[in-house]
Amino acid sequence: MATITGPLTDDAKSTVVEALQGALVDLIDLTLVAKQFHWNLIGSHFRPIHLQLDELVSIAREHADTVAERVVALGANPDGRAATIARDTKLQQPEGGWQEDGKVVAAITEILSGISKRMYERIEATDEPDPVSQDLLIAVAKEIDKQHWMFQAQR
Repeated sequence: MATITGPLTDDAKSTVVEALQGALVDLIDLTLVAKQFHWNLIGSHFRPIHLQLDELVSIAREHADTVAERVVALGANPDGRAATIARDTKLQQPEGGWQEDGKVVAAITEILSGISKRMYERIEATDEPDPVSQDLLIAVAKEIDKQHWMFQAQR
């Protein structure tokens, strides 16, 4: 069986893959949480928030794929399995049932704030061992921060 090798030392690879795997978990669960809110949203601001949640899902999916592919390029295996996401997520999970638009905006704002904080920690962790992965995480943080601002402005 062929294996994929990457450009990093074992120590650097371990640090970077841990950061990227954490980002992958955040991004995959963000797509799930945002879709759950999207499907169950009610309120007078339904339409714009409904569409904004879809935009957030698209951004998170695109970045999740890029992050996972970077893990593979480093010679490791990304893990996006449902059991892994459920075990490792740090995201606040939505309650079941209808979700009032103001509460959804507040919840998504808090979720994005937490993801942003963790992205900055990952950016710092990857600074020395892998500037390429750090650059990828910076791009994710940029989009997360923008979405955070856009949801926060609606509170």
